Amino acid sequence: MALLEIEGLCGSYGGGDVIEDISLQMAEGEVFGLVGPNGHGKTTLLRAISGLLPRQRGIVRFNGHAIDGLAPETIATRGVVHVPQGDLVYKDMSVLENLLVGGYANASSEQTRSRLDFVFELFPKLEQRTGQTASSLSGGERRMLGIGRGLMMAEAKLLMLDEPSLGLAPIVIEAIYGTIQRLRQVGLTILIVEENVSRIASVADHLSILNRGRTVWSGNSGELSSRRELMETYLGI
Repeated sequence: MALLEIEGLCGSYGGGDVIEDISLQMAEGEVFGLVGPNGHGKTTLLRAISGLLPRQRGIVRFNGHAIDGLAPETIATRGVVHVPQGDLVYKDMSVLENLLVGGYANASSEQTRSRLDFVFELFPKLEQRTGQTASSLSGGERRMLGIGRGLMMAEAKLLMLDEPSLGLAPIVIEAIYGTIQRLRQVGLTILIVEENVSRIASVADHLSILNRGRTVWSGNSGELSSRRELMETYLGI
C-alpha cells in the first residue's frame, strides 16, 4: 500500500485551477522530487496535500485514509509535516521555543524530549544556539530550524520540503542534503520541491516535472538525465 496517493487533484485560490488532474503515489521510505519552472504548481501541490489550499477537488489518501477536506492541523497530526519555502520561523522566539512549538501535538513530554534529542543530533548548531532568537541565525541555520521544527512531531511519517536549497551557499546545501539522506536511512518518506535539479536528482527515487499545473513527465533521475528535450524544454538546462 502506498503511503501517499493522489488521484485527479485540482486546486485553485479562487480563480482558475493552479494544479490540474495531478495523480501520484509514494511508497513508504521513498524520496520523491517535484521539479519544473517557477510558478507552475509545485508549491500549490504541497499546500493541497497539507490542507492549506482553500479550493480543491480530487482525492488525497494518506496511510490508506482520505485526508482531502480535513483541516491542516488534523492532517499534521496524522503525520504529514510541511516545511514551507523560505524562513517561516518565529523570528522573535528562541531556537528552543521554535522547536517546542513543533512538538505541540506530541502525546507526552518524553516524546518531545526524544524528538529534541533527535533534532539536535541532526543539527548540532541548533543545540549550540537554543537561547538565541531565530532572527539572529544565518539563512542556513534558519533553514535547519524550519526542518527541525517539523521533525519535532513524534508521529511524523511524511516530510514535505519546499525548496530546501533556495538561496543557500553550496556548503550549506550539502549539509541540508546530507540530513535528507540520514532521514531517508531512518525510514522517513520525503517529498521535495526543488529548483536545483541536479541536487534533487542525486537523492530522489522518483521525479515528476510539473508544467502549468500538470504533470508532464515522471520517472527516475537516470531517465531524466537521458532526456535532453525534457531538460531543455521544462528545466532550461
